[in-house]
Amino acid sequence: MLTPSRTVPWDTPPKPFVKWAGGKGQLIDKLKPFFPEKFGTYFEPFLGGGAVFFSLLVSARQFDAFLSDTNKELITTYSVIKDEPERLISTLARHKECYERAPEDYFYAVRESEPTFNVEIAARLIFLNKTCFNGLYRVNSKGKFNVPFGRYRNPAICDKENLKAVSNALRWSKAKIACLDYSEAAKQAKKDDFLYFDPPYHPVSKTANFTAYTQSGFSPKDQENLAKLCKELSDRGCKVLVSNSNTEDVLSLYDDKERFVVQTVPAMRAINCKGNLRSGHSELIIRTKYA
Repeated sequence: MLTPSRTVPWDTPPKPFVKWAGGKGQLIDKLKPFFPEKFGTYFEPFLGGGAVFFSLLVSARQFDAFLSDTNKELITTYSVIKDEPERLISTLARHKECYERAPEDYFYAVRESEPTFNVEIAARLIFLNKTCFNGLYRVNSKGKFNVPFGRYRNPAICDKENLKAVSNALRWSKAKIACLDYSEAAKQAKKDDFLYFDPPYHPVSKTANFTAYTQSGFSPKDQENLAKLCKELSDRGCKVLVSNSNTEDVLSLYDDKERFVVQTVPAMRAINCKGNLRSGHSELIIRTKYA
């Protein structure tokens, strides 16, 4: 349950430890007015970088959390940060030393590696995210990470302070971390629980689609099923918040004034490789009618 608390187990507020395409860091101020003041367990089934989860924590309110995603390596990384932060920090420090000797060669060596131990898997994901082009996570049809080398002067490969803060935050919220489809995660939600859905966005054009966080992607049928689930959760008494692209297709899915309030907000497209094409966009914030 969410309870007020003045004492938090970190000096510096935790923040996302990876850059994630579609991450909500730049939309947080637009989302905050839609956060319910009171709720039971917080669910974030499309976890990614977890910007909304961390934003809720910074308010110094303590609550239980259920965090999930279908990206197995990402979920492994969250679990390692929660349970084995010191081992992860030590492994990332080694990656940093090797990278500084031969950045590009070492990047591709790590990209081709296939670690089997959880700490190594987590360190690889964070290292690649910090050193690849545009901080992008993308896999091919075989599930292989395929983003090229990014040229950075001093990438934050081992951010010890934030990793420790994230670890404390995950334990403080008694976070349950699971590799699950969003619909499976939502089965555990009860009345007054708060669920935030940030699915891979419906494409705004035929060339704008980007769903390569996992091999399966996210189809128009998935968008329909998510909207149906949100209606069911509303009827269950859950508090639901959704963000998605501003398209006629998405608007039609949530055209239910008895259940949903829909608002359009300006937004950036952080994954566009051309900076001048990142602005001038809008997104939808959709919520159920909770008090």
